[in-house]
Amino acid sequence: MACVVIVKTGDAFPNVVEQHGDFETLFEKQLHDTLPEPLTLHVWDAKRDPTPVPLEQLAGIMITGSHSMVSDKEPWSERLKPWLQDALEADIPMLGVCYGHQLMAAALGGTSDYHPNGRELGTHSVALTNAGRNDPLFGQLPEHFKAHLTHAQSVLSLPEGTEVLACNSHDAHQALRYGPRQWSVQFHPEFTMPVMRAYIDAQRGILIDQEKDPEAIAAQVVETPDATSLLKRFVALLAS
Repeated sequence: MACVVIVKTGDAFPNVVEQHGDFETLFEKQLHDTLPEPLTLHVWDAKRDPTPVPLEQLAGIMITGSHSMVSDKEPWSERLKPWLQDALEADIPMLGVCYGHQLMAAALGGTSDYHPNGRELGTHSVALTNAGRNDPLFGQLPEHFKAHLTHAQSVLSLPEGTEVLACNSHDAHQALRYGPRQWSVQFHPEFTMPVMRAYIDAQRGILIDQEKDPEAIAAQVVETPDATSLLKRFVALLAS
């Protein structure tokens, strides 16, 4: 059977894991009833298992978020970079999310580091660019849609030849395309409303220290069906 690997790059907050499952579980929940045959899901915990999944076994790659920082260049993270470069060269479809987004950009020639305007947390509007409106993965989304976000770092400079597919007022690089079938997003298509609220609750102290109101941010959380649809659209493209 064709395998789609979920590259696990970290663990969610304990309250999130207890209530909703870890990062890879959130992906699996979104895809469990819509994964096209004959695709199967496999989880590779890249932080704990240094042995890469052979690329010739893969129909696609999805890379999760993490509480690590790409700019710290941890050994496990740096080991992923040549694997991602080889995957692009082999034209294996990829979708990086949050840390996966920043790691893909850094691996392919860009720069990821702390955003100069600080943290973005909560449900925010994202807008497609002209390239996004004509993209095979993003093109069926509305021009403006809501997405769940939680990140301190961002893609600050792009790899050569990369297309920007979506942006917002905080981050000019909300979604990127690196090759024919290789994408990444800063937002979290795998998050539900309860998961987003749990993430806000887990970072309550940080928000208060930054003079932000956790209750007001939580009150603005809404469903994000358009952003969530990207996971299903991605695996549907693999089977087409």
